[in-house]
Amino acid sequence: MQLEAMYQEVILDHYRNPHHKGLREPYEGEAHHVNPTCGDEVTLRVHLDGSGQDATVADVSYDAMGCSISQASASVMADLIIGKPVKEAMAVGEEFLALMQSRGRDIAPDEDVLEDAIAFAGVSKYPARIKCALLAWMAWKDATARALGEAS
Repeated sequence: MQLEAMYQEVILDHYRNPHHKGLREPYEGEAHHVNPTCGDEVTLRVHLDGSGQDATVADVSYDAMGCSISQASASVMADLIIGKPVKEAMAVGEEFLALMQSRGRDIAPDEDVLEDAIAFAGVSKYPARIKCALLAWMAWKDATARALGEAS
């Protein structure tokens, strides 16, 4: 139970003190996503250095409204992927998706990859909240595809 309390504190800290919030320029890709089940929204921009899968995520900025889970997830995600090559950032996204799809089962998520995102492990037990946690991640994936000139 102590671990869950620590995870809740990480989520609340990112919600109260969001990192990278506020839309910034320059950017090559932008996406707006809405969770229709609860009304959470995010507009997310991505700025890349380089091109193709060798590009590096130079910046992620966003404007969002919604629950603490969706807002905190956007903050944690931006912290995790800024500075990483796109290919590596996509792998982090896949690891987070696997965590969300675990439905609370005992899986061994890679803490070295997920860092603070591991705090969302408990969210996976609540199907209605999984979309909240994934909202910014899906917007980032779409924005990045647009930045790379891929079909999204």
